[in-house]
Amino acid sequence: MAIGIRGAAFAAAMLAAAPAAALTTFTVDLSHPMGTVAPLGGDISKPDLAKPYKGSIAVPTFGAQAVYEQLPNFATNRGYFAMGRLVLSDHHGTHIDAPGHFINDKATTESTTPDRRTLDELTSDDLIGPVVYIDISARVRAILDKNGGRPSADVKVTNFSNTSPGVVTVADINAIAPRLKKGTWIVVNSGWSRFFSGPDLATSPYVNGWNHPGFSRAACDRLIEIENSRKIKISGLMMDNIGIDSGENARGPKGDLLVDSWHCHVRGLQRGWKFVENGANLGQLAQAKADSCTLFVGAPKTVAAAGGPARVMAMCQK
Repeated sequence: MAIGIRGAAFAAAMLAAAPAAALTTFTVDLSHPMGTVAPLGGDISKPDLAKPYKGSIAVPTFGAQAVYEQLPNFATNRGYFAMGRLVLSDHHGTHIDAPGHFINDKATTESTTPDRRTLDELTSDDLIGPVVYIDISARVRAILDKNGGRPSADVKVTNFSNTSPGVVTVADINAIAPRLKKGTWIVVNSGWSRFFSGPDLATSPYVNGWNHPGFSRAACDRLIEIENSRKIKISGLMMDNIGIDSGENARGPKGDLLVDSWHCHVRGLQRGWKFVENGANLGQLAQAKADSCTLFVGAPKTVAAAGGPARVMAMCQK
């Protein structure tokens, strides 16, 4: 992936920010392994969950599990080349949402020309940028501790509604506001990635009956206010949950995922934000010196795709 002028300049500036003798850099892989299973009955469009490769586990996903078909080997006189075909949802596992993931056709848009770019239209500068880190994992853990560390879909047991401390709040956004600039990626660690398992959305503790941490409605609205008042545009949001929105946002007021739902998606994607969802290892960024990390989103340049699986990494300073 080619690095744009702004992205390359930022990376170079980061490396030059401290004397060579004092500089300690480290990298973090922020992606879950993308498990694969064999095709069912030879049909590559259908996963055979009884035949996982290399200990792969089923994970909650919008679509089927990833299917990998091993093709006949390409033999030579000294061995062979292994080859295969992969079929998966474009929003499976650790992935990026392109702005074109949401097309507004009814409500008032964020702009007279809302961003509708697909994955192939994103530039390298869209996929690399400075990180501003938020950690709400202690607050999430305190809520889970009320139920023995386990999530419950009942908000009376573990409450991750928009008014709870278990989501990204307006106070969190106000705290980082002075550090936001053009091209910033806001990366939020909630510690929720440890629940990333289960064969479907309905039963997974990760989705938890759409009662999970995420950006609250008010936090996203506040972030947009800051962008507008300072005339800046962030690159996007990354989080270790199913869809950056809080579960309450995803459900919407009627709880059907359809009516006035996905508030941060609806507003943010039209503005050109990108979302990286189902992140992993985000807590490791706490080891970094403040504002020293650069995010790299290795996204495929898939034509017309609304998103795609991504290998996401960060390079940081200690």
